[in-house]
Amino acid sequence: MSESPSLGSVILYARDMEKTAAFYSRYFGFETTGVVVEGLIELQSPEGGAEILIHQAAKAIKLGQVGVKLSFHVSNVEVFVSDAQKNGLRFGPVHEANGYQFANAKDPDNNPVSVSSRAFR
Repeated sequence: MSESPSLGSVILYARDMEKTAAFYSRYFGFETTGVVVEGLIELQSPEGGAEILIHQAAKAIKLGQVGVKLSFHVSNVEVFVSDAQKNGLRFGPVHEANGYQFANAKDPDNNPVSVSSRAFR
């Protein structure tokens, strides 16, 4: 291979595209116009990294499977989880693992999401 690819975007299928885009904007700080362009709502992190593209889910797609999990890097998991709960997002317990912490939640389409301090260990 002549070049190493980098992850540029994650496509999420959603029943309610606007609700899912608002979730990632509100709880994870992604920026979006919320406008559907070419069948997608685009979300960008002000910190850089991969973008999230929200795509309308076909009726036949079964959402909420554990085939994909979005993991967001945060330096302090407990503070993030506490702040998220104040804003209405409930995470499960904070877990300790090999020098870092993580916690899990679900988006509006029941897709798993987590916050992890692994990148900061």
